[in-house]
Amino acid sequence: MPHTEEVQLPPNQGWDERILICRNGELVQTFIVVTQRFVVLVDTLINPATAHQMVEYARPWLDGGRSLLVINTHADYDHAWGNQLFAEPNAHFPAPVIGSRRCAERLLEGDEAPFLAEMQAAEPEIFGEVRLTPPTVHFEGQMTIDGGDLTLHLLPTPGHTDDHISIYIPEISTLLAGDAAELPYPAARAIDGLPQMRASLQTLAALDAKTVLYCHAPVEAGPQLLHDNIVYFDALERACRAFLRANPSAALAEGADLITLTGCRYEDVTPPTDLWRNVDLHYRTVAHAAQLQMMLKWLAWR
Repeated sequence: MPHTEEVQLPPNQGWDERILICRNGELVQTFIVVTQRFVVLVDTLINPATAHQMVEYARPWLDGGRSLLVINTHADYDHAWGNQLFAEPNAHFPAPVIGSRRCAERLLEGDEAPFLAEMQAAEPEIFGEVRLTPPTVHFEGQMTIDGGDLTLHLLPTPGHTDDHISIYIPEISTLLAGDAAELPYPAARAIDGLPQMRASLQTLAALDAKTVLYCHAPVEAGPQLLHDNIVYFDALERACRAFLRANPSAALAEGADLITLTGCRYEDVTPPTDLWRNVDLHYRTVAHAAQLQMMLKWLAWR
């Protein structure tokens, strides 16, 4: 999918007016949270230009003594590659960039450098000016930002990545889930991330937030998506356990048709609604098979 530097503000569909959604094409949604004390950018998109557009959307609220803050939910490219606009020595908009200690490590230690080089070679007009820039304020565990009228609770929600955080705002019963939940499902990148990701989903669902907004799901997905993601992974586990019981010595060769072998089709373990059925074919086939493979590996590994 080619990238775009266009960032749009979709119309409010009922969430608190102090939250703005910034949509970067079909790739990702990030957020602006306006409080009495701060204007908070939640993630910085894919490059300085897209981060700059977020600032322009935030600018009308940067008055009355409000300060600019930035939060990284995690270090992935569509969430943190605009950090240099705020955190470099000659930053255009100097502001604290807050992220987990592991988020800073991923960007400091060059974990993302090979991917950046690949993206710069493929799309130099989009990524040519990106410099990996870590958060300037690191924390472990939880962190709270008192905005005066709104309180932002930064909660560790590892699994998709080991540095991931989500944000809960109790005064308006609103959760910014980040990539901890997605439509149709989040994905762990390591075997030990799978149980962490499922535990994070349970943690977020237990908040019982009235409004839940995601970086990779339409706004109409709502709180139900958290529960649907939980049901999906529970169904995958049942199917994989049944397969392993029936085939205790099964050796799954690379490229095996796991959907056929396990009998676990996407449509059998997802809600029968248009929201779930209209996702890209990739998520119903290749990505679903990858989820089955991860579940089988976890069951064998644990």
